[in-house]
Amino acid sequence: MVFSHPFFVYAFLAFLFVAFFASKNNTVRRGVLITFSLVFYGWGEPVFVFLMICTVGFDFLFGRLIASYGDGHENQKKLWLVFAIITNLGILAFFKYTGFLVQTVNLLPLVNIPVPKITMPIGISFFTFQAMSYVIDVYRGDTPVQRSFARLLLYVSLFPQLIAGPIVRYKDIEDQLDDMHVKPFQLNDGIYRFAVGCAKKLLIADSCFAAAEALYSLPDVTFAGRWMGAVFFALQIYYDFSGYSDMAIGLGKMFGFEFLENFNYPYSSKSATEFWRRWHMSLGTFFRDYVYIPLGGNRSHHIRNILVVWFLTGLWHGASWNFVLWGMFYGLLLIFEKKFFLGFLERINKYLSAVISRVYTAFITVFGFALFYFTDNTAKSLGYLFGVGVDGFSDIFTTSIVMDNLNLLIVGIVLAYPVIPFITSKFKQRFRISYETRRYVMTATSLILIAVSTVRMIGDTYSPFLYWNF
Repeated sequence: MVFSHPFFVYAFLAFLFVAFFASKNNTVRRGVLITFSLVFYGWGEPVFVFLMICTVGFDFLFGRLIASYGDGHENQKKLWLVFAIITNLGILAFFKYTGFLVQTVNLLPLVNIPVPKITMPIGISFFTFQAMSYVIDVYRGDTPVQRSFARLLLYVSLFPQLIAGPIVRYKDIEDQLDDMHVKPFQLNDGIYRFAVGCAKKLLIADSCFAAAEALYSLPDVTFAGRWMGAVFFALQIYYDFSGYSDMAIGLGKMFGFEFLENFNYPYSSKSATEFWRRWHMSLGTFFRDYVYIPLGGNRSHHIRNILVVWFLTGLWHGASWNFVLWGMFYGLLLIFEKKFFLGFLERINKYLSAVISRVYTAFITVFGFALFYFTDNTAKSLGYLFGVGVDGFSDIFTTSIVMDNLNLLIVGIVLAYPVIPFITSKFKQRFRISYETRRYVMTATSLILIAVSTVRMIGDTYSPFLYWNF
């Protein structure tokens, strides 16, 4: 089940609203959310619901065991933490990386092990990280142990962020698991945020997908065609994932949950370092707090720590060498910037610095996401971006596709920058608008965006989110 499907919006969500708001009792509301979340997750593969429940059960037990030891029993607590991490990563590795590991071993001479066909549960990378972060925070004393299995199950299974994030830390919504009261402004804000995310996904991301596929499907490979395809894919993945995050945050608000932001206009960044402070912020925070800092952070062996984090970041995104290559590409870029590039930009003319940083960041971002796209024949496909083996600069078919999608390209690039917040801010400064008027405008905008998105939903039979595969 996907958010961008009429059944979800007009059936699943409608029934959930009735069931949730029909009761004022917190326990009943938690039960309703758990039930609907499990139905949502099990819609395609019901058997994997039990895997998720077992994962939560393991971490519930590990959390209780760790909390049962007081001060002076550090070794016992650490032992159970190690068991928890091994269990969580073991489950993730089995489903996500077994096939990849066997394929890699098969590259050795005289080795030909049959590759097992293991179906990967959707969203396993996200809910595994969330469950594991809870146990680690209990061990660190950053959050009290949860003594209700139902509350912990709700935290992990909560359907808005279950499949593709953002990665929600337990301590950030601990209190919200107890109080199921929804404030009127949360409902209004949630519907608006969901509508914006829906429009991002259906109107922009899916259109960019069609443009990229058309360019990459041309029989003749041209330099311009490959780069424009990469540009459209970079726009697709941004609007697809940020759109999902908007929808998840909006759905959370509708039921009283406040999730942290996951995107902050990353394409307005001036370096890879800044980009990764703005893109998929919940994942960056996770690796910073649970990998980079425990390894020593900036205090010791920081180059090694950066490379380890980015190797794991690449591997987390997918069981394929192109994702590992992508992770190491960014790891090396961050080291390059930290050691040389950012200091160089500070020493030169600020206007020249602005131009260089923008061009540099645009290039590495589009090239980096090309690594995402080319899971097969990666080296050959990336070579096209440097003019190796292409059939010329451009052709009539490439020009036709780009011109047909020129408005989409312009809108996609403009809206990837904080243009709307800037205009809204200036408008508020000039005109004094009442709170009620702003709410009416948000409601009207929500209805328009949902109506237009619904037309697109009906026309598209299949519109998956990219990050469901990660």
